[in-house]
Amino acid sequence: MLEEAPVSVSSSPAPTARTPWRAVIGGSIGNLVEWFDWFVYASFATYFAASFFPKGDPTAQLLNTAGIFAVGFFMRPVGGWLLGRYADRRGRKAALTLTVTLMSTSALLIAIAPTYEQVGYFGAAVLLVARLLQGLSVGGEYAASATYLTEASQPGRRGFVSSFQYVSMTAGQLIGLGLQIVLQHTMSDDALHSYGWRIPFIVGAVAAAVVFWLRRNLLETEVYAEADSDATGERGTLGELLRHRKEAALVIALTMGGTVAYYTYTTYLTKYLSNTAGLSKSDASLVSFCALFVFMLLQPLAGALSDRIGRRPLLITFGVGSMLATVPIMTALSHTDTFLGALLLSLAALVVITGYTSINAVVKAELFPTHVRALGVALPYALANALFGGTAEYVALWFKNAGAESGFYWYVSGCAAVSLVVYLTMRETRDTSLTQARSEEPAAPAEATRTAV
Repeated sequence: MLEEAPVSVSSSPAPTARTPWRAVIGGSIGNLVEWFDWFVYASFATYFAASFFPKGDPTAQLLNTAGIFAVGFFMRPVGGWLLGRYADRRGRKAALTLTVTLMSTSALLIAIAPTYEQVGYFGAAVLLVARLLQGLSVGGEYAASATYLTEASQPGRRGFVSSFQYVSMTAGQLIGLGLQIVLQHTMSDDALHSYGWRIPFIVGAVAAAVVFWLRRNLLETEVYAEADSDATGERGTLGELLRHRKEAALVIALTMGGTVAYYTYTTYLTKYLSNTAGLSKSDASLVSFCALFVFMLLQPLAGALSDRIGRRPLLITFGVGSMLATVPIMTALSHTDTFLGALLLSLAALVVITGYTSINAVVKAELFPTHVRALGVALPYALANALFGGTAEYVALWFKNAGAESGFYWYVSGCAAVSLVVYLTMRETRDTSLTQARSEEPAAPAEATRTAV
């Protein structure tokens, strides 16, 4: 009896508190607030851009705020390293609690940041510090959330359960956009530009404080708890990650196309519709809200599908679709002046991206063993986001400012093409056992699907 305990996750009792739905709710609600704060910066940038920089060309002001947005991404590798290591050494729950604390602090800083007219560029400096804290937090949040949701799932339902990471991320953005729409209809445009943009950051800071308390009541995953008895000094170290450098490189490559496409059609979409297509800010926000709501509902469906047919078919579908459809969709969007036309085109793009977003977290988590899983997911993913996701909006506005906006469409398509090559050549991860010593030796599919948490 004692010798059988470490062999399978099913050997430990499965109390009700550790069922997948408890893990989904506990992990996702914090993730929702984290990404509410993260995306609110992007969705309200059109209102506060002029507050922190001298008066001038609106596109130039957006370019400056987009640059600070991108800087936050370059802090994500640091957060991925520090908080990924923390999650592997101290536990997923401890890392989730720490990340939401950092996010609450950054949201509060933005809410009280002074304007350019009040203190010159000092206000922009406060904005920069807040974004650096957000980058540090989100750099660890992604991996802590991905590993927590994946490890708390039954093997045959990991795709479905982990897809709620992007459900919560999208829900956070939807709440931000919804709040923006409410404010647009209840406040004057002058009031929004003057002080109304601060409201969502105050909301984010308060909500994060609430989630801090909720996350303190989470239970650690059984996969991590069982592995803890065999922990060594190599847990969560860069040296141990280098032993899995092939998997780390794979995370960077498979993320490249997905992260560029995701940020193009989420955080940048509202600005693109108003700054290029000519839609009003309120219509552009409503298009984004409706499209993202449908997108959110698609995530669990696609995640469940991956549990049946595997992860690679969905990734390949995304790669082909994004490579071929980006240029025509973006071109059509630039000439769309109706709400319905913009909505249908946005939905088409987000349906394609679902092939990546619904399963990218679980795929990365399934590549690594428990003792280095959080760091293995966090650091390579954060590097890819710093290089490609965080700069997507900046690259888009740079092309626009240079008078060659269509060049950005080809850039997105090219990134998808690179990732497609990876999807076509990578191994399937669906049947990998999370408790085995080496991720390169997947368990038999039949045995894996019978194992229960």
